[in-house]
Amino acid sequence: MAMIKSFLKGVVIGIANIVPGVSGGTMMVSMGIYDKLIHCITHLFSEFKKSLLFLLPIAVGMVAAIGASSFGLTYLFDNFPIQTNLLFIGLILGGLPAIGKKVKGKGIKVGHMIACLFFFVMVVGLAVMGETEGAAADISFSFGNVLILFGVGIIASATMVIPGVSGSMVLMLMGFYYPVLNAVKDFFKALAAMDMNAILAGCGILIPFGLGVVAGIFGIAKLVEIIFEKFPLYAYWGIIGLIVSSPIAILLMGTYPAPTVISLVTGAVAFFAGGIIAMKLGE
Repeated sequence: MAMIKSFLKGVVIGIANIVPGVSGGTMMVSMGIYDKLIHCITHLFSEFKKSLLFLLPIAVGMVAAIGASSFGLTYLFDNFPIQTNLLFIGLILGGLPAIGKKVKGKGIKVGHMIACLFFFVMVVGLAVMGETEGAAADISFSFGNVLILFGVGIIASATMVIPGVSGSMVLMLMGFYYPVLNAVKDFFKALAAMDMNAILAGCGILIPFGLGVVAGIFGIAKLVEIIFEKFPLYAYWGIIGLIVSSPIAILLMGTYPAPTVISLVTGAVAFFAGGIIAMKLGE
């Protein structure tokens, strides 16, 4: 049962990493696994069995979600944008009670409020910038592009691990979001068709990007662990600022039709469902 629950958490985090404006790191916080996940990443080799048992179902859920999302997520946002965005907002805000417990009764300093406000402004600012998408990057196979994709993977993973910062939004600003998403989609299509040429072409793009993601995750995880050890309350107040600002970022990044009574009612249901799911998975 615990493995299934971890897999489902991975699915939610994986989907979040695909959606521009939604932070996978915030979802890790909402699912109640952020601290432990960072610890397991930074102690993977010293506590190998324990860390692997915790990380593996989450990683499998993330990969499965990213593969499926590359096909189905566009449909949901095109046809049910209000409901889909409100679902993610509910998932994010559902994590606030768990973070509130971390700072409850421990006093509030001016520095805590500055940390909260700083990250709030940063996320909203990124969302405003994200309204302008960068030109689509060339990711065709070449030695230069292999190095570029490795570097982009590092940047993407670092932003995906930091709560409140949307890795996919950063990729969009850099012009790599749709090229990489299409590469993932084409790779899974090639696997289904057993098209070896297309599989190899996909590997030439996704392997350097994936290696960069792994390198970035390990690098940023160590930095995050140090921050939580040295300045835990500042870190948690910063995360509160990130969580509160994330719904604003999602609303700014989305495009919406004129609301109807049905879309608002179903959107409200999606919002509360997201909140309940986040709280249940975070228990």
